[in-house]
Amino acid sequence: MPLSPSSLTELLDHTFDTVIDVRSPAEYAEDHVPGAISLPVLDNEERARVGTLYKQVSPFDARKLGAALVFRNAAAHIEGRLAQHDGGWRPLVYCWRGGQRSGTFAWLLKEIGWRSDVISGGYKTYRRLVADMLHRNPLAFRFVQLGGYTGTAKTALLPLLQARGVQVVDLEDLANHRGSLLGGIGPQPSQKAFESALARELIRLDPARPVLVEAESSKIGDVLIPPSLWDAMKLAPWIELRAPIEARTAYLVRAYDDILSDSDGLQAKLSPLAAHRGQALVARWIGLSAAGNKRALTRSLMEDHYDLAYAKSMRALSPTVVARIEAAGLDAAHLRDVAARIAQVLQTIET
Repeated sequence: MPLSPSSLTELLDHTFDTVIDVRSPAEYAEDHVPGAISLPVLDNEERARVGTLYKQVSPFDARKLGAALVFRNAAAHIEGRLAQHDGGWRPLVYCWRGGQRSGTFAWLLKEIGWRSDVISGGYKTYRRLVADMLHRNPLAFRFVQLGGYTGTAKTALLPLLQARGVQVVDLEDLANHRGSLLGGIGPQPSQKAFESALARELIRLDPARPVLVEAESSKIGDVLIPPSLWDAMKLAPWIELRAPIEARTAYLVRAYDDILSDSDGLQAKLSPLAAHRGQALVARWIGLSAAGNKRALTRSLMEDHYDLAYAKSMRALSPTVVARIEAAGLDAAHLRDVAARIAQVLQTIET
């Protein structure tokens, strides 16, 4: 019987042994059900061929070609990645909207003797449930934002807090971005894949306890924080971190060494700031970068750019700050102490 989930939790708590995405590799790469493996019954080129034939010739010819390709690819999967499964294996199959690709593959697996079934509505059902959670309905969590000037090691504190049992959602990790002009790490997920990862994290949490997130703008690199979370974050109380400029400088020089060491790449990132901070200041930053003076460059970037932007943002947001925590330093020992103090504040919020 097809799986017809009414909630994201119901879908992800399925009891099947394996979830199989039979869509094309490009569709899978953009987004997929968490944990699903990719076994395309039409690759990217084949899917395009069938679609073109459907539009330009006839649906019958398209279905005939599609069937030949689907069964050919299915046979390769059965002889390959699926060969080791015994007769008790229970796969759950889906395609774009629960149509011919998933239905055909699931039927073939069932004919072999495996207890296969499909997701009713396919990926579109899954995506609708994610959108319901993150775009259409309010989230049932009490969020607390961890704020502070750039360089106060907010991101580094998150795993320390998790180790203390604090419920944490690391948005920058999910977005594969450090959340600032210089924060690029590598390729970011698509918007849909980011939302899938976020939804998966949220449904694991206890709504009765506070959830800590790092204070962010509405956009992390190229991905947007979805509306339901952003609305909740705007109302969330803050814990604000503070640290001496010397400690922040030393921390950022360590944390951003990869970016600071790439003089050409850094120049490309800094140049657009001339419109906001002036040509002379940007030229000074580029000169410091070329000279390899990472410490002076980092301190100036904070004092002459990031700190100004943060102060402006705080005036606009006017968040409710429930605690301000001063860190004497940002080395490992100081961060452990700060994490303990943040956890204590969250305990008071929890009770």
